Amino acid sequence: MSRVSDVYRPSLSTLTDLYELTMGAGYQATGVADREAVFSLSFRSLPFGGGYAIAAGLDDALEILGQMRFEPEDIEHLRSLRGTGDNSLFRPDFLDGLAAFRFTCDVDAIPEGTVVFAHEPLVRIRGPLLQAQLVESMLLTVVGFQTLVATKAARIVEAAGGGSILEFGLRRAQGPDGALSAARAAYIGGVAATSNVLAGRLFGIPVRGTHAHSWVQVFDDEQRAFDAYADAQPDNVTLLVDTYESLAGVAHAIQTGRRLQPSGRVLAAIRLDSGDLAYLSIEARRMLDEAGFSDTKIVASNDLDEHTIASLREQGARVDIWGVGTRLDTCYDQPALGAIYKLTAICEPGGWRYPIKLSEHSAKISIPGVLGVRRFVDDTGQFRADMIYDEDLPAPPDGDVIVDPADSLHMRAIERGWRPQEMVEPVMRSGKRTRPAPTLDEVRDRARAQIAALHPAIRRLLNPHIYPVGLEMRLHERRNALVLERRRGQPQV
Repeated sequence: MSRVSDVYRPSLSTLTDLYELTMGAGYQATGVADREAVFSLSFRSLPFGGGYAIAAGLDDALEILGQMRFEPEDIEHLRSLRGTGDNSLFRPDFLDGLAAFRFTCDVDAIPEGTVVFAHEPLVRIRGPLLQAQLVESMLLTVVGFQTLVATKAARIVEAAGGGSILEFGLRRAQGPDGALSAARAAYIGGVAATSNVLAGRLFGIPVRGTHAHSWVQVFDDEQRAFDAYADAQPDNVTLLVDTYESLAGVAHAIQTGRRLQPSGRVLAAIRLDSGDLAYLSIEARRMLDEAGFSDTKIVASNDLDEHTIASLREQGARVDIWGVGTRLDTCYDQPALGAIYKLTAICEPGGWRYPIKLSEHSAKISIPGVLGVRRFVDDTGQFRADMIYDEDLPAPPDGDVIVDPADSLHMRAIERGWRPQEMVEPVMRSGKRTRPAPTLDEVRDRARAQIAALHPAIRRLLNPHIYPVGLEMRLHERRNALVLERRRGQPQV
């Protein structure tokens, strides 16, 4: 399987916001750059009004971390940056340090393809403060975007029931990287194939496609266009039938299918890309069946998403394969996950200190500690609750209570007999991977199994049941104590 380094030059070290570098220079100037720190990447609310998310993007992020180098051209660019008074923004000793930079942090993470929820640490970085700070924006963009797309894809797959989903979003994605990342993440989320040939080559994703309306327009006669395409692509005969009038196009496709039969070739599918997809697919299915083409599939596209697909299925649409592009690759209804990267612990001469970020909104108050996640599973294999805990606190007793991070009055008991599973696993030690990366198909299979372990009420598209996620009681108590301590020290307005 190819890596991001096959697409970009080896160094992506300056894939960062400027403030991370200016803070890094400040850390060095004040003597704290090498102080051990812990940062956690999470998100505050589930996307798309859904009941779960699918973690994705970790393998790409680890590949970038493992190759972090500041090349001479990176250093010269940073040397050229100016602050006020036209003075150099960075001191020479800081830039000299970057020239020898190597990423040596420990990384723990929830594996790709895992069902995840708000407030849980998807990625945890532990190591020198300067290093852990510099990787913030890269992790947020890579993990945040792919998690968002994988989640959207999983919802679309859910809406399609047994129908296959094809990812068609290259031409509408936010640039080449957006298209590649979206294709990868969508495959994790369960799509069957992509139209993006480069994504297919890099990631081993099956590639599917047919012709555009321009093919029909070039020949100026739909029947002749279909016959010519079948001659040119006899093993890939999927015909786009709506250039002029859809049902007439179906009739022409049937004629092409009959022309193929003597050679043993088949009319694999027709594609509907406009109009009333429910009515047209029903009529197309009737026409195909009556003509003896019951094995010919019907593909539908045209700005589809999970809600449109669910509605079309409720209307009795006879669609076998759904082509989804714009609304998947751009996550049209929520184009950002809102991922955050927070300092949760820092080592000082007396031991760990747990910084906290305050807010008027409880959900935005950070969770301090060296955070892990323990998932509880019942005897049937169904996921029942997740506990966020601090690895440096004593293990909670069997049958503990979890507290909602956004509402301390909302608590849930962990029932005795539920089996705990540790979700945050070591993936890097001292900047080196702990094990080979799983294949993309293995990640995809994991996502499928994880989703299946959720109660159907959590998977439903509208008003899903809320899966219990909360802080272990002692972590909750420490967080509250830190909030009170910090607020007592603030001037009253």
